[in-house]
Amino acid sequence: MLTFFAALFLLIVGYLVYSKFVERVFVIDDSQKTPAYTQADGMDYVPMSWWKGSLIQLLNIAGLGPIFGAVSGALYGPVAFIWIVVGCIFAGAVHDYFSGMLSLRHGGAQYPTLVGRYLGKGMKAAINVVSIILMILVAAAFTAGPAQLIAQITPLSFMAALVAVFAYFLLAAVLPVNKVIGKIYPVFGAILIFMAIAIAAALLFGSKPIPNLTFENLHPGELPIWPLLMVTISCGAISGFHSTQSPIVARTMKKESEGRKIFYGAMIAEGVIALIWAAAGMTFFGGTGGLQAALASGGPAGVVNEISTSLLGTLGGILAILGVIILPITTGDTALRSSRMMLTEMASKWVDAEKKNVVLIFTVIVATPMFFLSTIDYTFLWRYVGWTNQVVAAVMLWTAVSYLLKEGKAHWIAGVPAMFMTAVVCTYIFYAPEGFAMDYQVSLLIGAVLTVLVGAIYVWQIVRHKQLKLKELTVHSA
Repeated sequence: MLTFFAALFLLIVGYLVYSKFVERVFVIDDSQKTPAYTQADGMDYVPMSWWKGSLIQLLNIAGLGPIFGAVSGALYGPVAFIWIVVGCIFAGAVHDYFSGMLSLRHGGAQYPTLVGRYLGKGMKAAINVVSIILMILVAAAFTAGPAQLIAQITPLSFMAALVAVFAYFLLAAVLPVNKVIGKIYPVFGAILIFMAIAIAAALLFGSKPIPNLTFENLHPGELPIWPLLMVTISCGAISGFHSTQSPIVARTMKKESEGRKIFYGAMIAEGVIALIWAAAGMTFFGGTGGLQAALASGGPAGVVNEISTSLLGTLGGILAILGVIILPITTGDTALRSSRMMLTEMASKWVDAEKKNVVLIFTVIVATPMFFLSTIDYTFLWRYVGWTNQVVAAVMLWTAVSYLLKEGKAHWIAGVPAMFMTAVVCTYIFYAPEGFAMDYQVSLLIGAVLTVLVGAIYVWQIVRHKQLKLKELTVHSA
């Protein structure tokens, strides 16, 4: 239990201290008008209060991610606490802050546009495809589960429930951000927070102690911690999906100083939620063996339902139903909205993105494959979400590095986590069954070689920018 409290304390300190350091490196300017005012359109660019933006951001980036991922990651034991804390403070929250604030600085630009600006047009073209595929996969993976549960507790069939969910998706994606998302998301965000706090209280006052830190790998299947844990627990530590969601709220901010609370703060809140659910997974079933059996029989949704109803009774059952139905749906609708925003931004040279029929057409274009994929096996989809998600995260961190290098700022705050995530994805794709399924030792070697190559490029860019700065100083002094 001591480890749990220490981890919670560090997350809070991380927000109070490191977020301010990151903000000072970025350098905010509240005298600048934000896109919510300079590009106000009544659709996506609508000023909203920071507290509402924070809750919307939390729900956009969280959903069931920090619950399902943390429960699955708990199979590795208390070492998962380390990844949640370190990953959240130094990687995930930095990633989210820069994805939101760079979007804000560039007129509410979408993630691929930011990538193109700082990493080149070739990378932008590739990441446009990857990020839209990621959002389609996430929305599809998070839609089938709620539809199945709706079919179980109502007279609706699975297909009818699926159609109903996607009807809501279309509504939320084409209406102004303050009409649906701005009104109901803060409420759902509060439910997510309350659910986590209630579970934490039940654990702390329960008879089973939360296990303390051990560096031993407790996974019953003997799967390696590196790099699997860093892909299993993404939401709650670092998730590339967040960089596709941050522009939604960036387009509603009233001033730049709100970014620390909205982007960095929401990520820390998600880390706390992941910490609680990881602790619940390790504790409730009496160890990782019991958790593995529960996951095998009922999946993450079944585990969440069993923990909630057992610890919280009727209230827990209601919360579990709300969580398993509402939270993934809110991830799906913003994924659809972000996809629509990316497509319209890509096509802005040829079409007027403000026209209602254009908004509807682009929404339907991305909703169609989402609907089709939601009818196939959830676990099959989720295998591909993990790696794609972390590739997007690594690219966003390198985008932040490029920005900081050009500005002559402390690039290492994004560079160190960018190198780490590069090592994760380079190793994972060669080892994972959805990748090349190679021998573990061989995968480690290939991942290390690729990471060293990327590191060499990083060092070269540092030297190059220093030479450019020196040349500029020489010219000015002359």
